[in-house]
Amino acid sequence: MHTALPTSPARPYVAPAPEGAPGWLDLAPHREHLVRYAERRLLDPALAEDLVHDVFEAVMTGRARYAGRSALRSWLVGILKHKIVDLIRERVQVTSLDADRDDDGETVSSWEPECPAPGPHDLAELRQRLARALAGIAALPEPLKRVMELRVLDDADAAHVCRELAISPENLYVRLHRARVQLAH
Repeated sequence: MHTALPTSPARPYVAPAPEGAPGWLDLAPHREHLVRYAERRLLDPALAEDLVHDVFEAVMTGRARYAGRSALRSWLVGILKHKIVDLIRERVQVTSLDADRDDDGETVSSWEPECPAPGPHDLAELRQRLARALAGIAALPEPLKRVMELRVLDDADAAHVCRELAISPENLYVRLHRARVQLAH
């Protein structure tokens, strides 16, 4: 038979922490700092909240034991760091370097996780590709060049380009196709 837990509308019931463990009143002042720390590393506020909750749960259930050898906040940040690393390891799929294809027959290109921001080498390569593309467009015959400038570079809609160049939509698509074929070679 279950007994009712003592609660009141003003103060919900909070299970006591294990003997010697920090209680909720000790942890609560650190919550905001821990959430901000996790958000800066994960770039996902909801996920940051979840991990901080996991840290508090580990402390309150006694799975993580505070020995008092460091400041409570430093200890909590250490637990949070480990939870972040565990989450990243869980989400990154590492494949064998010997594997050329996955289960669906798709080519496996890399075992490294995707980087959300391009690095300096990536930016330099992108700039070079852009310069080559712009030079290729500039070298096209005038009718093809003008279509690429308006439709692709200026991102004008097809109706505007057709009016501007006094061509039909079919002719626009033919010119775009020819320009792309020439740029590909």
